[in-house]
Amino acid sequence: MNWIRIASAGDLADDEVKSVNVQGLRVALYRIDGEFFATDDRCTHAEALMSEGYVEDGCIECPLHQARFDIRTGKVQCAPATQDLRTHEIRREADDIYMAVPADA
Repeated sequence: MNWIRIASAGDLADDEVKSVNVQGLRVALYRIDGEFFATDDRCTHAEALMSEGYVEDGCIECPLHQARFDIRTGKVQCAPATQDLRTHEIRREADDIYMAVPADA
């Protein structure tokens, strides 16, 4: 598995999200309770960027139609979305945040 450094831990405060380009793949990187998570940056319902959404209670709300997804699992929490967000494996080494690069990236 290929791991790529995508951020520093200090780049995000708790309950923040930012967009990261990982070898052409747009990823939303989150920090929740000191832990880091990543999902695809596009909503599965419409062409909205999840990194422009609202983070609350471990969920991300799509800025376009208010679909909500669990940040840790990508699971849909409410309509209008019906398809889960793809999540990506993240690890932290000291101040560096790494993501496992998917085979299709």
